[in-house]
Amino acid sequence: MHVKITVWGINYDPEPTGIGPFNTDLCVWLAAHGHVVTMLSTFPYYPWWKKRAEDKGKVHERAVVSGVTLHRCWHYVPEKPSTVKRLIHELSFVATSTWRALWTEKPDVYFVVSPSLFLGIGAFIASRLKRRPFVFHVQDLQPDAALGLGMIKPGLSVKMLYALEKWSYRRAALVSGISGGMIEAYRRKGVPEGKIYLFPNWIPDVAPDVSANAGGASFRREYGIGAETPLIAYSGNVGMKQGLEVVVEAARGGAAHWAICGEGAAKPALEAAIAADPESGARLYPLQPDDRYKALLREADVSLITQQKGTGQFFFPSKLLSILQYGRPVLAVADEASELARAAREGGFGIVVEPGDAAGLRAAAQEIIGASAEQKAEWARRGRAWVDQFRRSRVLGEFEARLEKVAAR
Repeated sequence: MHVKITVWGINYDPEPTGIGPFNTDLCVWLAAHGHVVTMLSTFPYYPWWKKRAEDKGKVHERAVVSGVTLHRCWHYVPEKPSTVKRLIHELSFVATSTWRALWTEKPDVYFVVSPSLFLGIGAFIASRLKRRPFVFHVQDLQPDAALGLGMIKPGLSVKMLYALEKWSYRRAALVSGISGGMIEAYRRKGVPEGKIYLFPNWIPDVAPDVSANAGGASFRREYGIGAETPLIAYSGNVGMKQGLEVVVEAARGGAAHWAICGEGAAKPALEAAIAADPESGARLYPLQPDDRYKALLREADVSLITQQKGTGQFFFPSKLLSILQYGRPVLAVADEASELARAAREGGFGIVVEPGDAAGLRAAAQEIIGASAEQKAEWARRGRAWVDQFRRSRVLGEFEARLEKVAAR
């Protein structure tokens, strides 16, 4: 069954991290399987929080890429994101993309990706005027995460966000989430069981080449890090949710090199903290190109993932899936009740430390670095076994069949 699908979300190629790569790969997969795919998105801005020079001043752009009809819509991107500016940022995209949705060809189904939660409003308008259902897919439980981060305070604004969340779920034909914890949250929030669907993020079907010289690129060689120096690597967004400040303190003393590769709104503050602490072994690097990113994962002794206290129940760090393919032990900074900690317990592929515990983080890093070859091999085996359930063909194939059923209704 071939259907017309409009995928609707704020992130898309060439954004290298976060939700963008998954939105892109989903569209390409569906188009390659004979579906007519339209993507409503923005001009690239993430994780730099800055548009490309060639996109400034553009209101709309249409292109056909890899069989996908792509509509880029103008939106406001603040140089220094704050709670109010983020709100304007999201609402500007909702407004321009909803207008574009009303003027594009009518699909059989809309697939709407949150964040932004406010896209539920646009999806409702388009689905009612076009008389087509929409699927509401959640990558982050936005109100819960914002409350946990302290970006918003309990009160009327929080009640309004939860009311919007409930309103959107009620009107969607299907509500999907990327982790088991999200599915449990939907049940607590009163979403009917028949409308809930687990749609996790995924990894390629073919496992990567993890040999030392694969691809020729080398992160260690590029930045002059000796082969004998223990390398603890983080790559991804540098924002509030990550809580990377604890790394600066944990990296004091010792011989390890703590490499933080990425971009994001919290990067200037992290740069200042590292500059103010000359004893710290933490160093900041730009977001790496694909070949050096893969080299970083191959060459690291420890792969680091961090989360801010109070947020881990509301989103799942998809970088974990990429990391585990390379067989490196994971050092996770996360709440005990978080999705990340749950995965680490189930998979048995590393160590979890509570957020804010710099001494515990330092000790855990030393434990992993000093572990026996047998223990490291066991971590690698367990990690690869756990992540196998997220292979691309399996995840997207099952979701494609479910999406066709929603479209048929």
